[in-house]
Amino acid sequence: MVVCGRNFSNEMISRIQEKVNAEPGLSRGQLSRQVCEWMEWRTRRGSWQEGSCRKALATLHRRKVLALPERDKICNKGKADAIAAEVKVASVSGGIKGLGEVTVTPILSRHSRDSKIVRALLERYHPRGAGTLRGAQMRYLVSSPSLGPLGVLTFSSGTWALQERDDYIGWSEEARREQLPLLVRNDRFLILPTVQVCNLASHVLGLTLKRLPEDWEQRYAVRPVLVETFVDPKQYKGTCYRAANWRAVGQTSGRRDGIAKTIFIYPLTRQWRKQLCAEPPRPGLGETMRAERPRSWAEEEFGRVRFYDRRLKDRLYQIAEDFAGCSQGAIPERCGTKARTMGAYRFLQNPKVSMDVLLAGHTEATIDRMRQHRIVLVPQDTTSLNYNTHPMSEGLGPIGTKKTEAIGLLLHDTMAFSEQGTPLGILDAQAWARDPKDRGKRERRKRLPMEQKESRKWLRSFRKVAQVQKVCPNTKLISIGDRESDVYELFLEATQDPNGPGLLVRMNRSAARKVGRVPLWEYMAKRRVEGTIPLHIPHSGSRKARDTILDVRFAEVELQPPKRLKPCGAIRAWAVFVREQRQFVVEGNPIEWMLLTTVEVRTFQQAQQRVQWYGRRWGIEVYHRTMKSGCRIEDRYLDPSSGLKACIGIDMVVAWRVFHLTMLSRETPDAPCTVFFTDEEWQALCIYTSRNPVPPKQPPTAAQATRLVGTMGGYLGRNGDGPPGTKSLWRGLQRLQPATEMYILLTTGRDPP
Repeated sequence: MVVCGRNFSNEMISRIQEKVNAEPGLSRGQLSRQVCEWMEWRTRRGSWQEGSCRKALATLHRRKVLALPERDKICNKGKADAIAAEVKVASVSGGIKGLGEVTVTPILSRHSRDSKIVRALLERYHPRGAGTLRGAQMRYLVSSPSLGPLGVLTFSSGTWALQERDDYIGWSEEARREQLPLLVRNDRFLILPTVQVCNLASHVLGLTLKRLPEDWEQRYAVRPVLVETFVDPKQYKGTCYRAANWRAVGQTSGRRDGIAKTIFIYPLTRQWRKQLCAEPPRPGLGETMRAERPRSWAEEEFGRVRFYDRRLKDRLYQIAEDFAGCSQGAIPERCGTKARTMGAYRFLQNPKVSMDVLLAGHTEATIDRMRQHRIVLVPQDTTSLNYNTHPMSEGLGPIGTKKTEAIGLLLHDTMAFSEQGTPLGILDAQAWARDPKDRGKRERRKRLPMEQKESRKWLRSFRKVAQVQKVCPNTKLISIGDRESDVYELFLEATQDPNGPGLLVRMNRSAARKVGRVPLWEYMAKRRVEGTIPLHIPHSGSRKARDTILDVRFAEVELQPPKRLKPCGAIRAWAVFVREQRQFVVEGNPIEWMLLTTVEVRTFQQAQQRVQWYGRRWGIEVYHRTMKSGCRIEDRYLDPSSGLKACIGIDMVVAWRVFHLTMLSRETPDAPCTVFFTDEEWQALCIYTSRNPVPPKQPPTAAQATRLVGTMGGYLGRNGDGPPGTKSLWRGLQRLQPATEMYILLTTGRDPP
């Protein structure tokens, strides 16, 4: 669990609780020092980061992760002393020269006499009183040798977030969180009302800002580059700030006290914007930390999404679980209540939420699963999402022919599979709408550079797979594409790095690839048959199921580049040609695959394996069907500009989860079902299907639990039936959620999550 920028592991939380239980009289200050030592949590000056640690401990206590001792009572003696201090105030008017030398003195100790004078003056003369400075702070007393105190200035840490200020600076959320210590806020500025001297306020501001960076750096080892302050426009115009060359950059929202204040800033260095906008190095792909004990599957898959606001993460977990519990429903039906529905719409329309951001966390979890396999197959494919029923939605484009006039989005996704066909997760997704003005680009596509073609989607996905390959050195990734991916540039990309992922593509006959001067198909047809592969073709529509035998030929080839890429030279690869034997051909249309791969093929067994690899590409087609039929992503009533793509991103993970359960129970049927279901879920499942109010003591296996869920979704389990498929499982999971919620409510008395 990450709190205040530090990761509190379950082991550390248990250690802290044991310390508290062993020493009940331990104060929070003493505890925070001990925790800082355990975690080596230091400030930039090297001292213990006790303030942030106390805040983190209080947060864990508030979340009921820790049970801490009561806080120490705060002594208010300093305030009483400040109010009681007698301060002589001079009355003066005229020009600055009449004051003599004006000095600005920093307060070095809260117990000093000057500290009490500062507080007394603020309490007595400032409209908002002395207030309370929290965190890093500096106070200055303005005085004259002959007249005594003239005014007070106080500074503290910069404001956490302000929309108009952050936009002016050009801050991203990462840069703001990293560079916020370089920003200082002017909290109080007081010139005594008895001192009526022209230009004194701007003069004092100038004197203070000259020494503030050095004073602040000496105390906190951080040199600020920008100062901010806020002025109530109903009472003041900020004249002295403007005279001192401060800039008005916008207004606050006024949520704290209902008053929108003018924001003024003052740069302390010429390079202030460059320093403030410097972003911290991000964790590399596959380097983010996984939650030790995720509370749900949603936290397991989305827990590493880069949302700094915990509320956004909690909302995401809730939406994902709601979507999974009612995968075919509309958003209001899925969420169940008005509050959750409105929260879901606000979340999806949040500018910080996008498909790429949401899937990034799931991709990290996918990489963890991939590292457990020696070979991972990574097919990529394109599907169209038809939104003809949303003709008024903005941001859609043509997806069919001129005759159909269908509109919608195109989705190109890349999914990782084990060799057995279990989907491990999504590695990349691209969603876009075609520009209606680009009709006819097909006729001139050969003249266009790759960057202007839709074919670049194959290169982007392959490059993402190559990035994943670098962080999975013990796993060999195989990128797989259908005939549309027969792009010469893709093979050029794949042959550049011998340690990169392999590439396996079904060739497009119309591309007229050549080996030397001989067409590839003609060249391979003359090769001798190295072996045969039996194949069962399942029933599909009007096509009857049948068994057939395929001849296998393979060879190492050197493909010549197309004319437009002559300078690139030829590429060396291996071709595997699979063709149905004549006696098994039906209606004169033989099954025929020409596969080209960068993975070596020297034996018939290797050629057979490459064919099996390509056969696993069908899994991504099943996944697309699960998305469209099981999650009904084409029924979402959202504009692409207002959350549709983000909604699709969540549905993609929900659809993957259904498909993952389907295949996982076949690959590891004897594994306990707790790898997928929580204790409450499998217990509710057993009670619901058996009609026995007492759940079994031991959880069923993955195969048994999957059959029970399939039964809830209409799976009959007859002798000739195979394991339940995705359709019966997504229906069963929809019925399992309310059963689980009722089980939790009746057995524990608490609200279900």
